[in-house]
Amino acid sequence: MIPVNLPLVDGREKELLIECIESGWISEGPYVKKFEENFSNFIGMNHGIAVTNGTAALEAAIFAIDLKEGDEVIMPSFTIISCAIVALRFGAKPVLVDIEPLTWNINVDQIESKITSRTKAIMAIHMYGHPCDIDPILDLAKKYNLKVIEDASQVAGALYKEKRCGGIGHISAFSLYANKIVTTGEGGMVMTSDDKMADRARSYRNLCFRPDRRFYHTELGNNLRMTNMQGAIGIAQLERIDEFVEIKRANGARYRELLDPIPGIRAQIEKPWAKMVYWMYAVELDESTGWDAEKMMAELFSRGVETRPFFIGLHEQPALLDKGLYRNEEFPVTYNSSRQGFYLPSSMSLTDTQINFVVDQIKDILEV
Repeated sequence: MIPVNLPLVDGREKELLIECIESGWISEGPYVKKFEENFSNFIGMNHGIAVTNGTAALEAAIFAIDLKEGDEVIMPSFTIISCAIVALRFGAKPVLVDIEPLTWNINVDQIESKITSRTKAIMAIHMYGHPCDIDPILDLAKKYNLKVIEDASQVAGALYKEKRCGGIGHISAFSLYANKIVTTGEGGMVMTSDDKMADRARSYRNLCFRPDRRFYHTELGNNLRMTNMQGAIGIAQLERIDEFVEIKRANGARYRELLDPIPGIRAQIEKPWAKMVYWMYAVELDESTGWDAEKMMAELFSRGVETRPFFIGLHEQPALLDKGLYRNEEFPVTYNSSRQGFYLPSSMSLTDTQINFVVDQIKDILEV
């Protein structure tokens, strides 16, 4: 079985992890601070705040912008449910727009019509390794006095007009899960250059302890602290991020070369202003093939190829519909892509032989 993803942890991870264990600093400790500094310097933000996972990073970012009950956050329907959950936890409403079909990123042309007097932020989610078109989002944010939260979980190392994703909006969130380009196993990172937002995010991850009076709380926070052991792994991972990005891009170029001539299947289109990182090599089947993603994935699995489906739109999630959200709302591009899209094995250890095998199976199934 060719797995959909395996992390590459054959650098200094073991060395630094042993140092961490031998030092006795396995919970909080200096490796976390160094990882925060190194990552924020790489992205181009003044502050990095390490947390337990990507959802926690979004949660801390939402707290940092001081989202209140009744506020609204605009986001694409095509995303992981974490993005909606963190808004709902603060009593805010996630307001949805559709995606554009070539990159599966937020359709910026639909955002302004969803802005109301209650809108507080726009969540710019970079999808599957390709940056979203964030300049028009920033223009809207300036026009309506909104905050832009980048969800950069899938784009570590990607560029938007020569700027690093996660370093463009007011605040950003990264996931460091095992399938991400930089991983700490579990983990997340908040990035911002705003001192006040950084202070709020740091306070939130540590139960909102007051610096002047311990165990006295004027706001409700959470315990989202990253361990020193995770920080050690993160330092080693970050040392190789340029290498990781080039591996991902080389694998993506190989897939594209082999898949582009095949009718009925298409990949994410790299826009001229983007340097994507092919976090996962994502494809979408044309309905004319007679195949949908579910059937194709099952057939590939039977042939030794593991895959993963695209996101199901937030507007179709029972947990959100049960809250009275999104009834009778339609997002046709999200609807189609969630049924026809999936991603292929994308490990950084993937070989050309494995890529060739995956493509040969697709060609055989589609009878081309």
